[in-house]
Amino acid sequence: MKIHLVSGGCGFVGRNMVKRLLKTTNDCVFMIDDLSIGRHPSEWIDDYNSIMNNDIEVIGKEKRLFFWKGDFRNLLFFMRENPRYIQDKYSIDFEKFSDVFHFAAIVGGRMKIEGDPMIVALDLSIDAEFFYWVTQHKPDRVLYPSSSAAYPVSLQSTEGAIALSEGDIDFNKNLGTPDMTYGWSKLTGEFLAQIAAAHYGVRVACIRPFSGYGEDQEQSYPVPAIAARAARREDPFEVWGSGKQGRDFVHIDDVLDFIFMLLDNVRDGSAYNIGSGRLTSFLELIEVFGDIAGYKPTVKPLLDKPVGVHSRYANMDIVFEKFGWKPKISLREGMERVYQKQLELISK
Repeated sequence: MKIHLVSGGCGFVGRNMVKRLLKTTNDCVFMIDDLSIGRHPSEWIDDYNSIMNNDIEVIGKEKRLFFWKGDFRNLLFFMRENPRYIQDKYSIDFEKFSDVFHFAAIVGGRMKIEGDPMIVALDLSIDAEFFYWVTQHKPDRVLYPSSSAAYPVSLQSTEGAIALSEGDIDFNKNLGTPDMTYGWSKLTGEFLAQIAAAHYGVRVACIRPFSGYGEDQEQSYPVPAIAARAARREDPFEVWGSGKQGRDFVHIDDVLDFIFMLLDNVRDGSAYNIGSGRLTSFLELIEVFGDIAGYKPTVKPLLDKPVGVHSRYANMDIVFEKFGWKPKISLREGMERVYQKQLELISK
């Protein structure tokens, strides 16, 4: 029996990955989440039903989805103490995990990254314990999600903003300074991924996502928050900072497609950008949503809010040249999807 592991499986990226695996394969999925941020599966699994097996939920008629609620580090400890912990305790018959997707992390918007940087630094402990377990367990393939926050902030200022390329991070040279504790933790995770591949023979691929978004993303993130304001036709329209700061927005469906493409082609822990390759300011984003909603609001800057770096966008040349891959969903199409979802929520 093939079984895949998804840590942080109830968060935005995790639950989209779980749904993709259940839809496109006949395999089983074992997911872990402490629900500190994520949503319980009953909120996003269609025709939800479950039975309990000790302290895990077995979800769905086909019993292909297993949900263990708790801190991923606790499960890693149990599996370190007994490598067959899951098989023995829950009588699940499998030799080892096939694909492992590691989304468990202390995450949040800019308020969390700048407002509570030490709790974000706990990602260092999560990733260290994860990679230690991976080197012992030896799953078939591992996906480690790094972040565009791993890039040097010096390349993302008002004066020096450039399209960030994979080569701007080189572990054999001066790395520069990443973005806060979140960026440091993701940069360290990439290094651990390369060690796991080179020293332990683990097949690992890393992604550096830029500003991922989607219809079911929480409103603590900017895209759904801005979409909700447009759906309510707010005027004036509040924006954090001046609104001139820019990001590279990429839809979650493209992110998932990219992950599977990389897992098929990368094994040495190398990291690749996933973005659109286009810089879009928040003022431009408000204009897009205003156009979708059919009005042109006055923008009200909130200069006391944290905004992060000025410009962060991906150079996607290496990905296209090496793999022939590029995102399919345009900015307009993706934002229309998010807007329609927020409109539905407001109408309820």
